[in-house]
Amino acid sequence: MDRFRGEPLVAPTEDLARAAATGDATALDELLQAIRPEVLRRCARFLPCREDAEEAAQDALLQVARKITTFQGRSRFSTWLYTVVANCCRQKYRELKRRAAEQPVAIDTERHVDPRTTSVIAGSRLDLLDALDRLEREHPQLVEPLVYRDICQLDYAEAAERAGIPLGTFKSRLHEARKQVRPWLTEAS
Repeated sequence: MDRFRGEPLVAPTEDLARAAATGDATALDELLQAIRPEVLRRCARFLPCREDAEEAAQDALLQVARKITTFQGRSRFSTWLYTVVANCCRQKYRELKRRAAEQPVAIDTERHVDPRTTSVIAGSRLDLLDALDRLEREHPQLVEPLVYRDICQLDYAEAAERAGIPLGTFKSRLHEARKQVRPWLTEAS
């Protein structure tokens, strides 16, 4: 039975998130169960290898559980969640690249090259993650606008609010981020 309305329906995730943010452990458990499939889908958009996406999803769910009290409800929970997911996926990708650099992969003639370390298609998720890493090193202020708008697909106003900058500044930074990233994606082809 739904604690919020006394009906046998599941509470919306926004309500669960608000309750969990106040320390309601039952709401947090319900929230984690409700968002698990969406978190995995979003991680799979970033990381093509299913096992890596599953690991990133677990990391994201753990981050939600640890940091839910920082959710203040100024934006939608889904916006906050997309940021957590994007950051966990980017972190997982950096970890995979670091591991690959430390342990060169032997090429098996019967298998394809490891998709976690090599991109075959220009503009693929791996190329984008590489470009985001480079953008973060060279122009850190441009990363959030690109992630919020082009990856999380938030509308401009919500993305600007989430980034904590005026809409005009957000649009300007997004334009500059796209301008920076575009040639890097075509270099990979």
